[in-house]
Amino acid sequence: MMKLQTPTKQLLLDSPLVMGILNTTPDSFSDGGRYTQIERALQRALQMRDAGVAMIDIGGESTRPGAPEVSLEEELSRVIPVVKAIREHDKDIWISIDTSKAEVMQQAIDAGADIINDVRSLTQEGVLDVVAKAQVPVCIMHMQGQPKTMQDAPDYDDVVADVDGFLQQRIYECEQAGILRSNIIIDPGFGFGKTLAHNYQLLDKLEQFHQYNLPILAGMSRKSMIFKPLNKKPAECMVGSVACATLAASKGAHIIRVHDFEETIEAIEIVKLMKK
Repeated sequence: MMKLQTPTKQLLLDSPLVMGILNTTPDSFSDGGRYTQIERALQRALQMRDAGVAMIDIGGESTRPGAPEVSLEEELSRVIPVVKAIREHDKDIWISIDTSKAEVMQQAIDAGADIINDVRSLTQEGVLDVVAKAQVPVCIMHMQGQPKTMQDAPDYDDVVADVDGFLQQRIYECEQAGILRSNIIIDPGFGFGKTLAHNYQLLDKLEQFHQYNLPILAGMSRKSMIFKPLNKKPAECMVGSVACATLAASKGAHIIRVHDFEETIEAIEIVKLMKK
């Protein structure tokens, strides 16, 4: 049975789990500016916990298309106090830190974070060493390009094969750097350098990524693959987001990263009944 494990605790992945999104940014595409104050962020985190999310993903730098980069100091000031506040109130909830910077990773781990979620797949300076030393779970994600330009002109010969090849190579490189294979989570990177068609091809073939026998994270919540075809604003896409989450869970995704956590938890309960 798959599980996530840190030096001090473990989490079984015998059924799909929900990861709640907590953005402490002023400019995230869906909820920017709502949780920049520590008290509001903490209240949101506790609301997620009480609803039954398995983990909370805290991010201090928006990765929406065209988003500007954030300085190390600014990102630290946004996320570390929130990690500390949540950990002070709850010793058990799993905390994920959504960052690509080695120093943010290290300080977040020191403050009580359990998981590293890196859209740049541990390619920035020093990050492989931080994760290997901490021996915590890490999510590596496929992205074509960088957030600022990734949606300019995404192009693939075969998006599923290309993402597959990237993940295979990156898993190998992480292991060579001293990261335990059992600590690696994979994410095909919905919305990160992909067209609408690319995203739905990946969702349709999500089962292919089970070949690695590693946990799969799927994050589609309120993204353009949902709000553009529905002609809605991101915050109006709860139904579409839950539909995509349900499809991913039915295809064996282990972790579903979402904004609408209460509705997604209900949907996954139905998926679990189907798989009994």
